[in-house]
Amino acid sequence: MEVETEQGETGKSVMCVLTDPEGTTLGGTMYLPQNVGPIQLQQIVNTLLKNEEKLPYAFYISNQELLVPLGNYLEKNKVSMEKTLSIVYQPQAVFRIRPVNRCSATIAGHTEAVLSVAFSPDGRQLASGSGDTTVRLWDLNTQTPMFTCTGHKNWVLCIAWSPDGKHLVSGSKSGELQCWDPQTGKPAGNPLTGHKKWITGISWEPVHLNAPCRRFVSASKDGDARIWDISLKKCVICLSGHTLAVTCVKWGGDGVIYTGSQDCTIKVWETSQGKLIRELKGHGHWVNSLALSTEYVLRTGAFDHTGKQYSSPEEMKKVALERYNKMKGNAPERLVSGSDDFTMFLWEPAVSKHHKVRMTGHQQLVNHVYFSPDGQWVASASFDKSVKLWNGTTGEFVAAFRGHVGPVYQISWSADSRLLLSGSKDSTLK
Repeated sequence: MEVETEQGETGKSVMCVLTDPEGTTLGGTMYLPQNVGPIQLQQIVNTLLKNEEKLPYAFYISNQELLVPLGNYLEKNKVSMEKTLSIVYQPQAVFRIRPVNRCSATIAGHTEAVLSVAFSPDGRQLASGSGDTTVRLWDLNTQTPMFTCTGHKNWVLCIAWSPDGKHLVSGSKSGELQCWDPQTGKPAGNPLTGHKKWITGISWEPVHLNAPCRRFVSASKDGDARIWDISLKKCVICLSGHTLAVTCVKWGGDGVIYTGSQDCTIKVWETSQGKLIRELKGHGHWVNSLALSTEYVLRTGAFDHTGKQYSSPEEMKKVALERYNKMKGNAPERLVSGSDDFTMFLWEPAVSKHHKVRMTGHQQLVNHVYFSPDGQWVASASFDKSVKLWNGTTGEFVAAFRGHVGPVYQISWSADSRLLLSGSKDSTLK
């Protein structure tokens, strides 16, 4: 497609520059007719990037999505034609998720509250942990129960799949962890003991760093995090140093572990000896939730929407590394923390121990923070009954979603990053 670089009739074209989210320009300054909109811009970007398959993009001018032709935008926002207009292009997911507007299936079985649920990395199974002390595995194709895993003596508070899909770990209120074989529903070995209080979080080592998956980290109310090796069936490293309960834990793509605690700090650990690398300080109250910009690719490993299966751990590791690098781009991995002090911090822990941005606006404590799968957005859920949306790179506030009449406990994103779900004490999902 031809892009006019000469000024046509005066006032009919707009001087624009296209940049990626990191600020790298694409193809220099160009003059575009005023009737150019997102569809034409999409063709221009695909042409300039020499994409064999045409990919979908969204366009933003000063953090607002461009949905109309350039002329209409300039008129509505009273933007001067003299200045160069900077347009940021964001790649979108190639697939689209249908919004849920009714209950598609109810899977009954647990006899007490369901406390945790997790999809398998390939999206074929769902695991749930409950107050009835069992873990259940469900087949998502047929929406039927596959296995009931018994062995815990107390409520199952946390569950996590290994990113290669071969293992499932659950943590209970009594501090025990149990490994399960998702193919049979049988326990893989005896319970893993060591924590003195209940488990608050579990995170696996990313498959692009180590395949097949062997190690995971658990966090507990007892103030410690522990790294376990499932082939040795024991705790290999204890990460101690927090003075109060550890509330959340994430194993990052660079191979470090992040722990957030009620002692107001976030600690960063290396995983060969369990040394403390740095402390991220700034919150004035408990840290409740941590989110990584790469979380989605870390959790799903080599699996994507195409449903491809892998024959060897090496192949899986290679594909997972490609997905991780593509997701991360040239920028460092980003971390967001949400706290009881009503604020959130955006960090780049590999670059600095100081926060990049302080994100304020919530009127009550922040329960849950979550990056969208493409890393472009951060959503936060709060006791102030609202969900807020932030720019995932700059930490700037984008929008507030109001409608819940009770505290919002949790949020979740659709895999295409276009839909956001929230769950509240008012007993509704929105």
